[in-house]
Amino acid sequence: MSGHNTSRPDHLPKLRPGQQPPDPSWLPRQRRGTTPQMIGRYPDFDVFDALDTWDEATKKVVLARLDPPGPLRFFTRVEEPALRAFCDTVLAQDGEPRVPVAEMVDAKFADGHLDGYRYADMPRDDETWRRVLAGLDHTARQGDRCSFAECTAQRREDIVGEFAQARLAGGPWESLDVTRAWSIVMRATLAAFYSHPWVWNEIGFGGPAYPRGFMRLGGPGQAGAAGREPFEAPGAFDVDPVRDRS
Repeated sequence: MSGHNTSRPDHLPKLRPGQQPPDPSWLPRQRRGTTPQMIGRYPDFDVFDALDTWDEATKKVVLARLDPPGPLRFFTRVEEPALRAFCDTVLAQDGEPRVPVAEMVDAKFADGHLDGYRYADMPRDDETWRRVLAGLDHTARQGDRCSFAECTAQRREDIVGEFAQARLAGGPWESLDVTRAWSIVMRATLAAFYSHPWVWNEIGFGGPAYPRGFMRLGGPGQAGAAGREPFEAPGAFDVDPVRDRS
């Protein structure tokens, strides 16, 4: 790709005016497999090319994540629009195909799969989510006289930005430590998103290494083709996103 210069510092959101990401159109279209919105840095990579290297238990777990999502079982119909709008906004999933993160978070709580710990001054994570969704609607109605899901995309991003900075107050927010609430909902959102094979394709992750294992165990000095596993694919850009900081 030649339409985006990753050597310039302004490709990093924190160094760009407004801290906004560029339009994803600079990324190549996915040619193999599926990624969210069918874009990604690894257009010719499909994690399922490695399917035959996984044992049956691993195949069952991974393939189950592609099952069509069912109806929500934990969140109510009243909460559902805010849940979906929040997940889409924080993950920038503004088109199909989407990873069904709302359903994945819902299933986590419907099945009682809490993380086994919580902040002493916070409610359980599932209750925190309910209050956050109510708080997002409260904030939207106070400023725009509409629900969070009914706001414009820009307004939803603005509210989420205020949430991330712990600047929301009033209504349900008064019953929460807003900084910790942000941490809790993002932990569940990101865990769900990055557990999905479509996202593995997007980031070039080779999936489970059992029982296949790894061959290339060297350090940074083995970057490039010599340090790439046989099941890994080169990216569309010959730039290390971690080292590319200036």
